[in-house]
Amino acid sequence: MPFKRYVEIGRVALINYGKEYGRLVVIVDVIDQNRALVDAPDMVRSPVNFKRLSLTDIKIDIKRVPKKKDLVKAMEAADVKNKWEKSSWGRKLIVKKRRASLNDFDRFKLMLAKIKRAAVVRQEVAKLKKSA
Repeated sequence: MPFKRYVEIGRVALINYGKEYGRLVVIVDVIDQNRALVDAPDMVRSPVNFKRLSLTDIKIDIKRVPKKKDLVKAMEAADVKNKWEKSSWGRKLIVKKRRASLNDFDRFKLMLAKIKRAAVVRQEVAKLKKSA
């Protein structure tokens, strides 16, 4: 399977380190072999090292260094947010964030639900073994 996630203008990336951690950004220009200029609707355009970017499969069609309103329009047209939330990577991060926000009582309720589910599964497996 050939490599498909290239550093290119319009490629959507996830920042994987630093104060902007977890933010989806779009590469709007390549500065040099180590850095790219990235932008998002709710952030200031800034250079980011490639090591701090995780490239996604999502790509939008934009020109080099577009105006903010053109970028926002292109992101909405490409439906980037919904594509990200429907991807397995995006869903994993959403679940991870949701689990991190649970309080002690929520974790306790989750534990009880898992115990109940395991009991039901165990009973069904026992029924199947008995009938076989």
